Amino acid sequence: MEIFGGKIKHDPSLKTQKVMLIFQIILRILGFTFCLGAVWRIMTSKQVLVLGIVANYTYSPTMKIFAYANIIGCASSVVALFLVLICCCKKYLNSNKYLFYLFLHDLIVFGLLVAGCASATSIGYVAKYGQKYSGWNPVCNYVTKLCQKATVSVTLSYIAIIFYLCLTIISANQYVFH
Repeated sequence: MEIFGGKIKHDPSLKTQKVMLIFQIILRILGFTFCLGAVWRIMTSKQVLVLGIVANYTYSPTMKIFAYANIIGCASSVVALFLVLICCCKKYLNSNKYLFYLFLHDLIVFGLLVAGCASATSIGYVAKYGQKYSGWNPVCNYVTKLCQKATVSVTLSYIAIIFYLCLTIISANQYVFH
């Protein structure tokens, strides 16, 4: 690494670029897998109570937002994976424009997943523990199956967030030091 006129010149070796590309592909596949698991788990969370009363994730707008955020995260993971593979084959991987768009994509998906997870976590906390001052009673004592599935779904989504945080850091690093 050399410094000329305040600018940092960095010439990563071909081996380092290949390792980072493989690492990115693995992280994108894992992000897709965990987002898909979160979507599948929340969409199949349904519990029938006594007298045929049905509890479903769609009754809460917050949980719908969570599901949609993970669907978008899942779909964009697939699109980004194909773009990375196509650009790798066509040697566009070192283009500043491509690296910036990849960083922007990863940052947007990361933010979307964080927002969806935060909203689901907040409503899940109220469902599990209630809010005494507002008069909201805990409901997870009555719909345990639904709450357990939602908890697993949120956990899977938080793991996907960690993968996207790593992808965002890698993308930013590649853009800055290219």
